[in-house]
Amino acid sequence: MMNLSRRERQIMDVIYMLGEATASQIRDNLPEDVGDASVRKLIRVVEKKGYLVHRREGRRYIYSPTVPTKEAEGNALRHLLKTFSQNSAPKAVSALLDATEDNLSEEDIAKIAILIEEAKSKGR
Repeated sequence: MMNLSRRERQIMDVIYMLGEATASQIRDNLPEDVGDASVRKLIRVVEKKGYLVHRREGRRYIYSPTVPTKEAEGNALRHLLKTFSQNSAPKAVSALLDATEDNLSEEDIAKIAILIEEAKSKGR
């Protein structure tokens, strides 16, 4: 999504957060107030760029991403890893843990340990 403007990326963030959304839902979830006409125009631009598709339900258009959430998540994480952590998983994990607002629960720590063991068993 490198060829999207800041506002277009915000629209995609809302779509990924909600899974699918109407123009009104997108507008209501943007970080700043944006006029309805502006949001609809930007949605059309993002759709033209190939990141969104829509279906019609009555009088409403429901927008959804063309790239599945899991794939977009992986792309975004790879970009962050490369850009901010010099492709270092330990640096990225450390930054993630530092950014976590709450302390990790024992359950979270156990889940992370399981993920690490699974990665080790797969040779990663």
